[in-house]
Amino acid sequence: MILAGLAACATPAFKADVTRFETKMPAPTGESYFVVADDPALAGGLEFSMYADQVEAQMERLGYAQAASPEDATLLVRFDYGVDNGRERVRTTGFHDPFYSPWYGYRGHLGYVRPRYYRTRDGRIFRTSYYGSRWGFGFNDPWFGSPEIRSYTVYTSGIDMKIDRAATGERLFEGKAQALSTSNRLQYLVPNLVEAMFTDFPGNSGETVRISVKPEDR
Repeated sequence: MILAGLAACATPAFKADVTRFETKMPAPTGESYFVVADDPALAGGLEFSMYADQVEAQMERLGYAQAASPEDATLLVRFDYGVDNGRERVRTTGFHDPFYSPWYGYRGHLGYVRPRYYRTRDGRIFRTSYYGSRWGFGFNDPWFGSPEIRSYTVYTSGIDMKIDRAATGERLFEGKAQALSTSNRLQYLVPNLVEAMFTDFPGNSGETVRISVKPEDR
């Protein structure tokens, strides 16, 4: 029971599915970038700026230099993010032991019905194949025989990133990262999705990979 309680309290990691398409992505030498909001409604927002910092840190790690403005950049990094309203899921856990069921008796370790023996008053011993415990139909204790049913909300989060040649508008890179989680906190989700996006960047064009994202600290 203690182990089951600890397992229920643990927050499982979720997996990020990352799909990337790349063509003619230039080497960092001599290139500069600027991160812009792909959704105009996000442009200039403080929250967007915080997530843009995550993208900038990854671009600089790759060796690209940050430009002072979009006009000064050779590459425009278009970035978008979001999370849905979630949907309910029901999970059934636990196991069913027939010994604790109201309808079944105890079975041996190989799955066979364990025979019952009883002695009459005159000393004779009889064997019976009665399928039931000595109490009639088992203990029917819900602590041991019943599965656990939990309801929880699952959210789908995602980021989109595009990299264009600033001078010509030529598309050089497209990427999407999505994840299912029990958290809808963008402050937690977006940085991890950005990290997944830049894992082994730019990746194999057209390939979808699944990357583990750490659980939220609680």
